[in-house]
Amino acid sequence: MTSARTSIAPLLFAVAAIAVFAIFVGASVLAGAAAGTLGFDFLAYLEAARRVLDVHRLYDLTVHQAGAFGLFYYPPPVALLLLPFALLPPSLATWLWTAAIVGAFAVGVAVMPVSGWVRWATILLAGLSWPFVYAVKLGQVGPILFLLFAIGWRWMDRPRVLGASIAAGALIKIQPGLLLLWAAASRRLEAVAVAVVVGLVVLVASTLLTGGVSTWFDYLTMLRNVSDPITTPHNFTAGAIAYQLGAGTTAAAVIQLTVSLLVIGTVVLSARISMPAASYLIAVVASQLLSPLLWDHYAMLLLLPVAWLLNQGYRWAIVIPLATSTLLISVTPPVAYPLAFGAALIAVFAVGTPRRRGKERMAVAGAV
Repeated sequence: MTSARTSIAPLLFAVAAIAVFAIFVGASVLAGAAAGTLGFDFLAYLEAARRVLDVHRLYDLTVHQAGAFGLFYYPPPVALLLLPFALLPPSLATWLWTAAIVGAFAVGVAVMPVSGWVRWATILLAGLSWPFVYAVKLGQVGPILFLLFAIGWRWMDRPRVLGASIAAGALIKIQPGLLLLWAAASRRLEAVAVAVVVGLVVLVASTLLTGGVSTWFDYLTMLRNVSDPITTPHNFTAGAIAYQLGAGTTAAAVIQLTVSLLVIGTVVLSARISMPAASYLIAVVASQLLSPLLWDHYAMLLLLPVAWLLNQGYRWAIVIPLATSTLLISVTPPVAYPLAFGAALIAVFAVGTPRRRGKERMAVAGAV
Protein backbone atom coordinates (compact mmCIF):
# COMPACT_ATOMS: atom_id res chain seq x y z
CA MET A 1 0.00 0.00 0.00
CA THR A 2 2.82 2.40 0.89
CA SER A 3 4.62 1.78 -2.40
CA ALA A 4 1.38 2.36 -4.33
CA ARG A 5 0.85 5.69 -2.60
CA THR A 6 4.46 6.64 -3.28
CA SER A 7 4.14 5.85 -6.96
CA ILE A 8 0.94 7.84 -7.41
CA ALA A 9 2.13 10.89 -5.43
CA PRO A 10 4.09 12.45 -8.33
CA LEU A 11 1.07 12.06 -10.62
CA LEU A 12 -1.21 13.73 -8.08
CA PHE A 13 1.28 16.56 -7.63
CA ALA A 14 1.44 17.09 -11.39
CA VAL A 15 -2.35 17.14 -11.67
CA ALA A 16 -2.61 19.60 -8.77
CA ALA A 17 0.04 21.86 -10.37
CA ILE A 18 -1.77 21.90 -13.72
CA ALA A 19 -5.13 22.51 -12.03
CA VAL A 20 -3.87 25.45 -9.96
CA PHE A 21 -2.12 26.93 -12.99
CA ALA A 22 -5.19 26.56 -15.19
CA ILE A 23 -7.57 27.99 -12.59
CA PHE A 24 -5.57 31.08 -11.64
CA VAL A 25 -4.18 31.94 -15.07
CA GLY A 26 -7.44 31.06 -16.81
CA ALA A 27 -9.50 33.18 -14.41
CA SER A 28 -7.21 36.17 -14.92
CA VAL A 29 -7.25 35.85 -18.70
CA LEU A 30 -11.04 35.49 -18.84
CA ALA A 31 -11.54 38.40 -16.46
CA GLY A 32 -9.23 40.54 -18.58
CA ALA A 33 -11.08 39.56 -21.75
CA ALA A 34 -14.44 40.39 -20.15
CA ALA A 35 -13.15 43.77 -18.96
CA GLY A 36 -11.46 44.58 -22.26
CA THR A 37 -8.01 44.73 -20.63
CA LEU A 38 -6.53 41.46 -21.88
CA GLY A 39 -3.27 42.16 -23.69
CA PHE A 40 -2.94 45.71 -22.32
CA ASP A 41 0.79 45.81 -23.13
CA PHE A 42 0.60 43.51 -26.14
CA LEU A 43 -1.69 45.94 -27.94
CA ALA A 44 1.09 48.54 -27.69
CA TYR A 45 3.47 46.06 -29.32
CA LEU A 46 0.84 45.44 -31.98
CA GLU A 47 0.43 49.13 -32.76
CA ALA A 48 4.21 49.48 -33.04
CA ALA A 49 4.31 46.63 -35.54
CA ARG A 50 1.55 48.29 -37.54
CA ARG A 51 3.50 51.54 -37.60
CA VAL A 52 6.38 49.61 -39.13
CA LEU A 53 4.06 48.22 -41.81
CA ASP A 54 2.68 51.71 -42.46
CA VAL A 55 6.20 53.23 -42.52
CA HIS A 56 5.40 55.58 -39.65
CA ARG A 57 7.57 56.76 -36.77
CA LEU A 58 7.99 53.97 -34.23
CA TYR A 59 8.20 55.98 -30.97
CA ASP A 60 6.08 58.74 -29.45
CA LEU A 61 8.57 61.29 -28.09
CA THR A 62 5.84 63.33 -26.38
CA VAL A 63 5.53 60.68 -23.66
CA HIS A 64 7.25 61.51 -20.36
CA GLN A 65 5.86 58.88 -17.99
CA ALA A 66 5.63 55.10 -18.32
CA GLY A 67 2.52 53.05 -17.65
CA ALA A 68 -0.14 54.56 -19.90
CA PHE A 69 -2.03 52.49 -22.48
CA GLY A 70 -0.59 52.00 -25.94
CA LEU A 71 2.97 53.13 -25.23
CA PHE A 72 5.84 51.18 -26.79
CA TYR A 73 9.10 51.21 -24.80
CA TYR A 74 10.99 48.33 -26.38
CA PRO A 75 13.87 48.15 -28.87
CA PRO A 76 12.91 48.14 -32.58
CA PRO A 77 13.45 44.36 -33.02
CA VAL A 78 10.39 43.72 -30.82
CA ALA A 79 8.19 45.49 -33.35
CA LEU A 80 9.57 43.18 -36.05
CA LEU A 81 8.79 40.14 -33.89
CA LEU A 82 5.14 41.17 -33.84
CA LEU A 83 4.75 41.77 -37.59
CA PRO A 84 2.84 38.48 -38.23
CA PHE A 85 0.36 39.39 -35.47
CA ALA A 86 -0.13 42.87 -36.95
CA LEU A 87 -1.71 41.25 -40.01
CA LEU A 88 -4.52 39.79 -37.89
CA PRO A 89 -7.58 41.34 -36.20
CA PRO A 90 -6.55 42.67 -32.74
CA SER A 91 -8.81 40.30 -30.82
CA LEU A 92 -7.52 37.20 -32.59
CA ALA A 93 -3.94 38.45 -32.35
CA THR A 94 -4.34 38.98 -28.60
CA TRP A 95 -5.61 35.46 -27.98
CA LEU A 96 -2.88 33.91 -30.13
CA TRP A 97 -0.21 35.96 -28.37
CA THR A 98 -1.57 34.96 -24.96
CA ALA A 99 -1.39 31.30 -25.96
CA ALA A 100 2.12 31.85 -27.35
CA ILE A 101 3.54 33.37 -24.16
CA VAL A 102 1.96 30.69 -21.98
CA GLY A 103 3.48 28.12 -24.33
CA ALA A 104 6.86 29.88 -24.11
CA PHE A 105 6.74 29.60 -20.33
CA ALA A 106 5.82 25.90 -20.53
CA VAL A 107 8.76 25.21 -22.87
CA GLY A 108 11.02 27.18 -20.53
CA VAL A 109 9.97 25.02 -17.61
CA ALA A 110 10.56 21.89 -19.70
CA VAL A 111 14.13 22.83 -20.60
CA MET A 112 15.25 23.87 -17.12
CA PRO A 113 17.98 21.46 -15.93
CA VAL A 114 16.10 20.40 -12.81
CA SER A 115 14.28 17.32 -11.58
CA GLY A 116 10.73 16.51 -12.62
CA TRP A 117 9.09 17.47 -9.34
CA VAL A 118 10.79 20.88 -9.45
CA ARG A 119 9.28 21.50 -12.86
CA TRP A 120 5.81 20.76 -11.54
CA ALA A 121 6.51 22.88 -8.47
CA THR A 122 7.48 25.76 -10.76
CA ILE A 123 4.20 25.45 -12.67
CA LEU A 124 2.29 25.36 -9.38
CA LEU A 125 4.12 28.43 -8.06
CA ALA A 126 3.58 30.25 -11.36
CA GLY A 127 -0.14 29.65 -11.07
CA LEU A 128 -0.13 31.15 -7.58
CA SER A 129 2.21 34.00 -8.56
CA TRP A 130 0.61 37.40 -9.09
CA PRO A 131 3.60 38.62 -11.17
CA PHE A 132 3.23 35.68 -13.57
CA VAL A 133 -0.56 35.84 -13.83
CA TYR A 134 -0.38 39.61 -14.33
CA ALA A 135 2.34 39.26 -16.99
CA VAL A 136 0.11 36.89 -18.96
CA LYS A 137 -2.91 39.16 -18.58
CA LEU A 138 -0.89 42.13 -19.86
CA GLY A 139 0.56 40.10 -22.72
CA GLN A 140 4.05 40.94 -21.47
CA VAL A 141 7.30 39.56 -22.92
CA GLY A 142 8.33 38.16 -19.52
CA PRO A 143 7.45 34.54 -20.38
CA ILE A 144 9.60 34.80 -23.53
CA LEU A 145 12.51 36.06 -21.44
CA PHE A 146 11.87 33.17 -19.05
CA LEU A 147 12.30 30.77 -21.97
CA LEU A 148 15.49 32.48 -23.18
CA PHE A 149 16.99 32.51 -19.69
CA ALA A 150 16.07 28.83 -19.23
CA ILE A 151 17.77 27.98 -22.55
CA GLY A 152 20.91 29.83 -21.48
CA TRP A 153 20.88 28.04 -18.13
CA ARG A 154 20.52 24.57 -19.62
CA TRP A 155 23.06 25.05 -22.40
CA MET A 156 25.48 27.48 -20.81
CA ASP A 157 28.36 25.20 -21.86
CA ARG A 158 27.38 25.57 -25.52
CA PRO A 159 28.70 29.01 -26.54
CA ARG A 160 26.53 29.35 -29.62
CA VAL A 161 23.32 28.58 -27.79
CA LEU A 162 24.25 30.70 -24.78
CA GLY A 163 25.39 33.63 -26.92
CA ALA A 164 22.29 33.53 -29.10
CA SER A 165 20.00 33.42 -26.05
CA ILE A 166 21.79 36.41 -24.49
CA ALA A 167 21.52 38.36 -27.73
CA ALA A 168 17.83 37.55 -28.12
CA GLY A 169 17.10 38.63 -24.55
CA ALA A 170 18.97 41.92 -24.95
CA LEU A 171 17.20 42.62 -28.25
CA ILE A 172 13.81 42.17 -26.60
CA LYS A 173 14.70 44.19 -23.50
CA ILE A 174 17.97 45.97 -22.83
CA GLN A 175 18.43 44.59 -19.28
CA PRO A 176 19.38 40.98 -20.23
CA GLY A 177 22.43 42.47 -21.91
CA LEU A 178 23.96 42.36 -18.41
CA LEU A 179 24.57 38.68 -19.10
CA LEU A 180 27.33 39.79 -21.46
CA LEU A 181 29.17 41.15 -18.41
CA TRP A 182 28.63 37.84 -16.64
CA ALA A 183 29.83 35.86 -19.68
CA ALA A 184 32.95 38.01 -19.99
CA ALA A 185 33.68 37.81 -16.24
CA SER A 186 33.29 34.02 -16.31
CA ARG A 187 35.57 33.82 -19.37
CA ARG A 188 32.87 32.62 -21.77
CA LEU A 189 34.38 34.74 -24.51
CA GLU A 190 33.09 32.63 -27.40
CA ALA A 191 29.54 33.14 -26.13
CA VAL A 192 30.22 36.88 -25.91
CA ALA A 193 31.41 36.89 -29.51
CA VAL A 194 28.34 34.97 -30.69
CA ALA A 195 26.03 37.36 -28.81
CA VAL A 196 27.74 40.38 -30.34
CA VAL A 197 27.57 39.00 -33.88
CA VAL A 198 23.93 37.91 -33.58
CA GLY A 199 23.03 41.20 -31.97
CA LEU A 200 24.71 43.27 -34.67
CA VAL A 201 23.04 41.33 -37.47
CA VAL A 202 19.59 41.83 -35.96
CA LEU A 203 20.32 45.47 -35.12
CA VAL A 204 21.27 46.21 -38.72
CA ALA A 205 18.18 44.42 -40.05
CA SER A 206 15.85 46.16 -37.60
CA THR A 207 17.44 49.53 -38.34
CA LEU A 208 16.83 49.13 -42.06
CA LEU A 209 13.24 48.00 -41.56
CA THR A 210 12.11 50.52 -38.93
CA GLY A 211 13.20 53.85 -40.34
CA GLY A 212 16.97 53.98 -40.21
CA VAL A 213 19.40 55.15 -37.54
CA SER A 214 17.02 57.90 -36.42
CA THR A 215 14.77 55.22 -34.92
CA TRP A 216 17.49 54.35 -32.41
CA PHE A 217 17.95 58.01 -31.49
CA ASP A 218 14.19 58.19 -30.93
CA TYR A 219 14.40 55.09 -28.77
CA LEU A 220 17.15 56.56 -26.59
CA THR A 221 15.22 59.81 -26.24
CA MET A 222 12.09 57.95 -25.26
CA LEU A 223 14.03 55.96 -22.64
CA ARG A 224 15.36 59.18 -21.11
CA ASN A 225 11.83 60.53 -20.96
CA VAL A 226 10.24 57.58 -19.15
CA SER A 227 13.00 55.90 -17.11
CA ASP A 228 13.07 57.84 -13.85
CA PRO A 229 13.87 55.11 -11.26
CA ILE A 230 12.75 57.27 -8.33
CA THR A 231 9.52 59.13 -9.02
CA THR A 232 7.79 56.91 -11.63
CA PRO A 233 4.47 55.71 -10.13
CA HIS A 234 4.01 51.98 -9.44
CA ASN A 235 7.76 51.42 -9.74
CA PHE A 236 9.38 48.95 -7.33
CA THR A 237 13.09 49.77 -7.44
CA ALA A 238 14.81 50.22 -4.08
CA GLY A 239 15.09 53.96 -4.70
CA ALA A 240 11.43 54.25 -5.68
CA ILE A 241 10.30 52.37 -2.58
CA ALA A 242 12.47 54.63 -0.40
CA TYR A 243 10.89 57.65 -2.09
CA GLN A 244 7.40 56.25 -1.58
CA LEU A 245 8.19 55.75 2.11
CA GLY A 246 9.11 59.38 2.53
CA ALA A 247 12.77 59.72 1.56
CA GLY A 248 13.79 62.76 -0.47
CA THR A 249 14.76 62.35 -4.12
CA THR A 250 18.45 62.78 -3.34
CA ALA A 251 18.46 60.17 -0.58
CA ALA A 252 16.39 57.80 -2.73
CA ALA A 253 18.81 58.27 -5.63
CA VAL A 254 21.75 57.44 -3.35
CA ILE A 255 19.97 54.28 -2.21
CA GLN A 256 19.27 53.34 -5.82
CA LEU A 257 22.88 53.90 -6.86
CA THR A 258 24.24 51.98 -3.86
CA VAL A 259 21.99 48.99 -4.53
CA SER A 260 22.93 49.03 -8.23
CA LEU A 261 26.66 49.04 -7.47
CA LEU A 262 26.26 46.19 -4.97
CA VAL A 263 24.30 44.17 -7.52
CA ILE A 264 26.90 44.70 -10.25
CA GLY A 265 29.65 43.74 -7.81
CA THR A 266 27.76 40.57 -6.90
CA VAL A 267 27.46 39.60 -10.58
CA VAL A 268 31.19 40.02 -11.18
CA LEU A 269 32.20 38.27 -7.95
CA SER A 270 29.82 35.34 -8.44
CA ALA A 271 31.08 34.87 -12.00
CA ARG A 272 34.51 34.19 -10.53
CA ILE A 273 33.78 32.16 -7.37
CA SER A 274 30.27 30.66 -7.58
CA MET A 275 28.95 27.57 -9.30
CA PRO A 276 28.29 28.24 -12.99
CA ALA A 277 24.52 27.83 -12.71
CA ALA A 278 24.38 29.98 -9.58
CA SER A 279 26.42 32.79 -11.12
CA TYR A 280 24.28 32.70 -14.27
CA LEU A 281 21.05 32.96 -12.29
CA ILE A 282 22.50 35.76 -10.17
CA ALA A 283 23.09 37.66 -13.42
CA VAL A 284 19.49 36.93 -14.46
CA VAL A 285 18.13 38.36 -11.21
CA ALA A 286 20.52 41.31 -11.41
CA SER A 287 19.40 42.12 -14.96
CA GLN A 288 15.97 42.92 -13.55
CA LEU A 289 17.15 44.62 -10.36
CA LEU A 290 19.24 47.05 -12.39
CA SER A 291 16.28 48.09 -14.50
CA PRO A 292 15.35 51.75 -13.87
CA LEU A 293 11.73 50.65 -13.93
CA LEU A 294 11.04 47.50 -11.91
CA TRP A 295 7.43 46.57 -12.50
CA ASP A 296 5.76 43.96 -10.29
CA HIS A 297 5.35 41.46 -13.14
CA TYR A 298 9.15 41.30 -13.56
CA ALA A 299 9.17 39.16 -10.41
CA MET A 300 7.86 36.20 -12.43
CA LEU A 301 11.48 35.66 -13.51
CA LEU A 302 12.36 34.80 -9.91
CA LEU A 303 10.82 31.40 -10.62
CA LEU A 304 14.14 30.51 -12.29
CA PRO A 305 16.42 30.95 -9.24
CA VAL A 306 13.71 29.47 -7.03
CA ALA A 307 13.67 26.34 -9.23
CA TRP A 308 17.45 26.07 -8.87
CA LEU A 309 17.24 26.42 -5.07
CA LEU A 310 14.49 23.80 -4.91
CA ASN A 311 16.61 21.47 -7.02
CA GLN A 312 19.43 21.90 -4.51
CA GLY A 313 17.07 20.75 -1.74
CA TYR A 314 16.18 24.16 -0.24
CA ARG A 315 12.41 23.97 -0.12
CA TRP A 316 12.12 27.17 1.89
CA ALA A 317 12.73 28.93 -1.45
CA ILE A 318 9.00 28.70 -2.20
CA VAL A 319 8.57 31.61 0.21
CA ILE A 320 10.11 33.95 -2.39
CA PRO A 321 7.33 33.65 -5.02
CA LEU A 322 4.63 33.04 -2.42
CA ALA A 323 5.42 36.44 -0.88
CA THR A 324 3.88 38.01 -3.99
CA SER A 325 1.14 35.44 -4.46
CA THR A 326 -2.25 36.33 -5.91
CA LEU A 327 -3.72 35.08 -2.64
CA LEU A 328 -1.88 37.85 -0.78
CA ILE A 329 -2.11 40.62 -3.37
CA SER A 330 -4.50 42.72 -1.29
CA VAL A 331 -2.02 42.89 1.61
CA THR A 332 1.33 42.68 -0.20
CA PRO A 333 3.33 45.87 0.47
CA PRO A 334 5.32 47.39 -2.40
CA VAL A 335 8.58 46.72 -0.55
CA ALA A 336 7.94 42.98 -0.96
CA TYR A 337 9.10 43.17 -4.58
CA PRO A 338 12.64 44.53 -4.16
CA LEU A 339 12.96 42.33 -1.07
CA ALA A 340 11.98 39.26 -3.11
CA PHE A 341 14.62 40.09 -5.72
CA GLY A 342 17.20 40.75 -3.02
CA ALA A 343 16.34 37.51 -1.22
CA ALA A 344 16.71 35.50 -4.43
CA LEU A 345 20.04 37.14 -5.23
CA ILE A 346 21.47 36.56 -1.74
CA ALA A 347 20.10 33.03 -1.45
CA VAL A 348 21.57 31.87 -4.77
CA PHE A 349 24.90 33.50 -3.95
CA ALA A 350 24.99 31.91 -0.48
CA VAL A 351 24.03 28.45 -1.70
CA GLY A 352 26.18 28.64 -4.82
CA THR A 353 29.51 28.99 -3.02
CA PRO A 354 32.46 26.71 -3.93
CA ARG A 355 32.02 24.44 -0.94
CA ARG A 356 28.72 23.24 -2.46
CA ARG A 357 30.02 22.21 -5.87
CA GLY A 358 29.71 18.54 -5.06
CA LYS A 359 26.11 18.98 -4.07
CA GLU A 360 25.27 20.75 -7.33
CA ARG A 361 26.88 18.01 -9.40
CA MET A 362 24.72 15.45 -7.61
CA ALA A 363 21.60 17.55 -8.19
CA VAL A 364 22.29 18.06 -11.89
CA ALA A 365 23.07 14.37 -12.31
CA GLY A 366 19.65 13.56 -10.89
CA ALA A 367 17.81 16.08 -13.07
CA VAL A 368 15.29 14.67 -15.45
